[in-house]
Amino acid sequence: MLKLYNTLTRKKEDFKPISGNNVGIYSCGPTVYSYQHIGNLRSYISWDILKRVLKFDGYNIKHVINVTDVGHLTSDADTGEDKIERAAKKEKKKASEITNYYFKVFKEDFKKLNIIEPDFWPKATLHIKEQIELIKTLEKKGYTYKTSDGIYFDTSKFENYKKLAKLNIKGLKAGKRIALGEKKNKTDFSLWKFSEKPEVRQQEWDFIEELTMGDKEYEKLKKLSEKNPNIKILEVKDV
Repeated sequence: MLKLYNTLTRKKEDFKPISGNNVGIYSCGPTVYSYQHIGNLRSYISWDILKRVLKFDGYNIKHVINVTDVGHLTSDADTGEDKIERAAKKEKKKASEITNYYFKVFKEDFKKLNIIEPDFWPKATLHIKEQIELIKTLEKKGYTYKTSDGIYFDTSKFENYKKLAKLNIKGLKAGKRIALGEKKNKTDFSLWKFSEKPEVRQQEWDFIEELTMGDKEYEKLKKLSEKNPNIKILEVKDV
């Protein structure tokens, strides 16, 4: 019997799939603005070992690794430039050229390390509409608020926010490492960042005025996903 460490209970437990013999694995993926280092790749080796063990035990695996090809800021304080936009300026290339090149290199690293590729590589830029719809859903439920620089998640409205990490929120010192700015709570985080004016980025979406893609563009994307098995469009209900 395979045993895995349960972060919630803080102990090893027998592994039991949620649905029959099927196992879903989600691995946080790369931000494709530069080369990955061995520390980045180490985590995928760990997932690969787990996946091979599960396959050996006869489980059906569906593995997803997301690709952040827009929107990753340079600062942990939810500030700074988009890393991809900055790389594009530095290398004097289009943002899409940066992301396509470094994603290709990332997949080559997988081959060199003999890591099994996931079933899906969903890219952030291909799921902007779904991201906005999800934020709007959270907004309707009262979990968000707007500041001058973006839309934030109000962690005080989510009772179980601290549960997994067993976080002592009261013991955290506000502004010790990262300035609070307009945040209501020290643990709040951004869901959507507005572009600083008058800057215009290569990859620009307007959350406030309209959804990122019109219906026609979304239909094109759906047709593309039907032809390419590596592209999967998620609906809000799937999140």
